[in-house]
Amino acid sequence: MLNKQGFNLWADDYDKTVQSSEENDSYPFAGYKTILNIIFNEVMQKQNSKVIDIGFGTGVLTSKLYDNGHQIDGVDFSDKMIDIAKTKMPKANLIEWDITNGLPPEFKEKKYDFIVSTYSLHHLSDEEKIMFLKQLISLLRENGKILIGDIAFENREKLELCQKDNIGHWDNDEFYLVYEEIKSVLIKVCNCDFYPISHCGGVFVLST
Repeated sequence: MLNKQGFNLWADDYDKTVQSSEENDSYPFAGYKTILNIIFNEVMQKQNSKVIDIGFGTGVLTSKLYDNGHQIDGVDFSDKMIDIAKTKMPKANLIEWDITNGLPPEFKEKKYDFIVSTYSLHHLSDEEKIMFLKQLISLLRENGKILIGDIAFENREKLELCQKDNIGHWDNDEFYLVYEEIKSVLIKVCNCDFYPISHCGGVFVLST
């Protein structure tokens, strides 16, 4: 798994790497554009919404929301990626932060219409993910939604099949989302739906 220094070194070429994987319909970013478009279109159903982006990277998704009048908060742990994102969203509230420590204190008291996260939660262990998601759920406004686009699978069997097919470059230090497992843990906390988009990616929608 890339650490902060690794992501800083990767920042300038990150979008090109994603594009290559997406165009080749290959792990890990197959379906990337469709996944981001689904999340974008969902947020666009509400005008001038309050949005927090968890792991916004270079701001590919949130800069489009920013340009359409949405209020953007965001956290990312790569200062180099934050610098790139700030050029696209100069008035957004972007914080350097490692989500393994939860959320920054200044965001914990806020409420959001949408909480979005694309290709970042797989850096948390399964246990850390559940704890973090529960924290995020408490920040939703009435009728708010958490929208997660990531490397994700309907069940453990499909994850293992993808791992077998990509054994040469599978990242064993990342913890990919498995719908059946997450839903079973959060069943008494929130509604959880999953929309598979590619063989290795999809969109989660969490709501109360």
